[in-house]
Amino acid sequence: TSSKSSDFVKPGHIFPLIAKNGGVLVRQGHTEAAVDLCSLSGLTPVGVICEIMNDDGTMSRLDELMEFKNKHHLKLISITDLRKYRLQRENLISEKVSIPFSHKYGEFKLTVYKSVILNQEIIALIKENQKSHDELPLVRLHSECFTGDIFGSYRCDCGDQLDQSMRLIEEHGHGVLLYLRQEGRGIGLFNKIKSYALQDQGMDTVEANIHLGFKPDLREYSMASMILKELGLTEFKLLTNNPHKLSALKELGLDKISLHQIPLHQHMKNYSYLLTKKLKLGHLLDDLKSH
Repeated sequence: TSSKSSDFVKPGHIFPLIAKNGGVLVRQGHTEAAVDLCSLSGLTPVGVICEIMNDDGTMSRLDELMEFKNKHHLKLISITDLRKYRLQRENLISEKVSIPFSHKYGEFKLTVYKSVILNQEIIALIKENQKSHDELPLVRLHSECFTGDIFGSYRCDCGDQLDQSMRLIEEHGHGVLLYLRQEGRGIGLFNKIKSYALQDQGMDTVEANIHLGFKPDLREYSMASMILKELGLTEFKLLTNNPHKLSALKELGLDKISLHQIPLHQHMKNYSYLLTKKLKLGHLLDDLKSH
């Protein structure tokens, strides 16, 4: 921090770099990876990085690096590996605030969790164990759907799933609903409406997202897993018809969970939407009936 410009030879081949606060969780770069590795090892968070070159002068990519590693008996990890390790083991929640919350289905505690590093806020509706039973709690990870949750859109079943989840948790007497701010499977409200316009022209939800340059589903659940761990919920029944959501949580270290399906609400206007979820996204919708 006391270094001055005159302390460095210019031009030179060693360039000082500054890692982003939050490391690979904020920027998936080699600078951040080097500093994160030092921090995780209990060392001063300062590193030296360099590229490995092929014989033809090009930079080595993963295939070449694997050969280099095997030849010289080295260890190799990817930035993805490092990011996954940190997300599984660290609690990045920076603050939270709670209030009592009365709902049409009963009494809950509403807590808003904030993570500065992840730049996320998540709402938790918590039903503490009222019946003193030993049954596993019910947990719902509900991704924000402005059109369905607020306006009751018939294009999807999101509002119905939100309502059903709250009712089931209240009846069960123990559970949590996390409301995740990732509209349109992670593409945002504006792009979701653009996707709707493409669907009106004949595309399904998956085709429309891909046409707009997105993956079919961009959602992630790292902060949600941190909240559940902080609440002591490491074993529970997940309210969902989406087995990929279950797999995502297990990859984040919540491996003692099972799937609890939500009753299907279908009608004429959301049939094609539900069919796409079943056929292209693998949702468990065996009760879906053709119109």
